[in-house]
Amino acid sequence: MTNIYIVGVGMTAFGKYLNRSIKEMTNIVINDALRDAGGVLEDIEVAYFANAAQSVLEGQATIPGEIALRSMGIESIPVINVENACASASTALDMASTWLKAGRGGVALAIGVEKMFHEDREKMFSVFDGGWDVHNSKAASALLLELGAGMDDPEGTHDSGERSIFMDVYAALAKYHMKTYGTSCEQIAAVASKNHTHSQYNPLSQYRNPISVEEVMSARKISWPLTLPMCSPISDGAAAAILCREEDLGRFDQKRAIKLETTVLRTGSDRKPEQANKHVTHVAAMQAYEETGFGPSDIDVAEVHDATAFAEIQQIENLGFCDFGEGGPMTLSGATSLGGSIPVNPSGGLESKGHPVGATGLAQIYELVLQLRGEAGKRQVEDAKIAIAENGGGFHGVEEAVACLSILSR
Repeated sequence: MTNIYIVGVGMTAFGKYLNRSIKEMTNIVINDALRDAGGVLEDIEVAYFANAAQSVLEGQATIPGEIALRSMGIESIPVINVENACASASTALDMASTWLKAGRGGVALAIGVEKMFHEDREKMFSVFDGGWDVHNSKAASALLLELGAGMDDPEGTHDSGERSIFMDVYAALAKYHMKTYGTSCEQIAAVASKNHTHSQYNPLSQYRNPISVEEVMSARKISWPLTLPMCSPISDGAAAAILCREEDLGRFDQKRAIKLETTVLRTGSDRKPEQANKHVTHVAAMQAYEETGFGPSDIDVAEVHDATAFAEIQQIENLGFCDFGEGGPMTLSGATSLGGSIPVNPSGGLESKGHPVGATGLAQIYELVLQLRGEAGKRQVEDAKIAIAENGGGFHGVEEAVACLSILSR
């Protein structure tokens, strides 16, 4: 089977862009990715277009990719729309790679574009309401409350009001982790502090202000134990990658090409909360390691789906960087910071870089491609050779509904 390479990447700055359209951001990142690859528009033979919110917020349903891509002159080729919650963009990457491995062509585009900000805030937050089983929401809520039972805010109940339902989901998971393993608020805050510190070196990050552990812990509560700096913001933005088969590398700048070792896409299972080793991300990670021959100790840098600071603790455990229950102490030790043994989220992660849902997975790939090329500036991980991206989406039972893992190398 042929090897697959990423030859070009592009990404907008993430932030609040009420006057920037889906079409405009699509144009920007595709042209940036083509310039990065040394290619032209006519090189693209198939496009996988990831988006999760446009149908809800703009009413552009069923063919968002065909519409956005036609606006910049991409026509006649196959265009496949990808909606897979927060894992939409990484799923687009997986599908583009699979298309190339199947021998359907030589060059593929994976792109994720999202506009989350909307004048109608109630409508904006409603995007997240469909990210779990809407036919069984009462039972799902009861299960989450049970997970966190006995772990209450020592300062009393607090409701911050308007927020994504997933902040309450992550709060319940965090409480369960605290109850089971002794994870502390300080350890969760250390994740947020680390990522906000990393983000000051990322010019495309939505927030670039370093913040101390103490400041994170004293910030406005969102859903205990989570405070505002521990939670990913609403974001607009786009990211794209140009992929090709090894046989087609000669059409591009080969010296900067990064090998896509594997992508693994899995959905969750009806596991019990205590069956951590059956978590969808852990199962996917073990498959990715088996397929590539790499293990956790081989990874030099990681981008993980820290929709909240707690999520990073859970995912570094799932990726095998430490034992289950040790993610908090590992973070507090500095091991996951720049200069540590396994830097995690040097981009600033979702908490700081931002989280435009349909673009997030490819933004992770953008960061890791820069890291493996040695082009990440002040946030560069020294001599990075192997990288992993973990992107999850939606929620079902006691875990994410879907997880996509990618391993890259130079």
